[in-house]
Amino acid sequence: MNLLDPQGPVAAGNSTILVDSVFIMLVIVVPTIIAILGFAFWFRASNPKAHYQPHFVYSGRVEMVVWSIPALTVILLGGVAWIGSHQLDPAAPVPGTGSPVRIQAVSLDWKWLFIYPDQRIATINTLTVPAGAELNFQLTSSSVMNTFFIPQLGSMIYTMNGMVTKLNLRADNEGKLQGLSAHFSGDGFPDMMFDVNVVSPLAFPEWVANTARTDAVLNADSYKKLMQQGIEKGRPVYRLDDPRLFDLIATQHIPPGPGPELASEAGRSHSGGHDAR
Repeated sequence: MNLLDPQGPVAAGNSTILVDSVFIMLVIVVPTIIAILGFAFWFRASNPKAHYQPHFVYSGRVEMVVWSIPALTVILLGGVAWIGSHQLDPAAPVPGTGSPVRIQAVSLDWKWLFIYPDQRIATINTLTVPAGAELNFQLTSSSVMNTFFIPQLGSMIYTMNGMVTKLNLRADNEGKLQGLSAHFSGDGFPDMMFDVNVVSPLAFPEWVANTARTDAVLNADSYKKLMQQGIEKGRPVYRLDDPRLFDLIATQHIPPGPGPELASEAGRSHSGGHDAR
């Protein structure tokens, strides 16, 4: 999950902004550190050349330097962030080769559900995409707010129940990447990781065909079982029975889950709550 090893154009843009911002801030940090050490050395008690000026109050030149350098740094940082945030708008198209792949992601407690509505399949905690293709994500949550993030592809973005966020990405190189939840959501949060398998454009249809042969079916009933809080150690796959499932989740026609609950007596006591049992 190396942020400085981007595998797509969006992550490359994020990495460039990060590196540029660090160097811009070093322009003020490094001279400040040098000045601190220089002042401490020059105005040491044993230096007879250092003049003590107790009545010194104001210098326009000093004020100019003290205020202009930080102001220019902030303006430059703001410009980099402003331009970069518009260029890397999550909903902006990311042109690729071949047909775009539409993926609907749902954050559950504590697992990720990925629905491929056009291919009529779904997966848990594993995301398989073709290299070079534009990836059109639609994201929502089954309960509490969460965050979808693939560091080497870029653009951390929130998932919220009752609404849909959009994200466009592209993976340029074949390989295995790692995705994660970047927002605390309860006891199982540390295990909300998912694999990202970037395969060749020719291997993707084969993977879809193999996945579609599974006996497990994803519909409203099986989805409600997935909504139950728990950590999924495996990587189950499903045939999608109803292509409208994501819309039913996002519009709350399927009621949201309860969200994380305090599991320990100590936690309930600390929060002032009572055990309903």
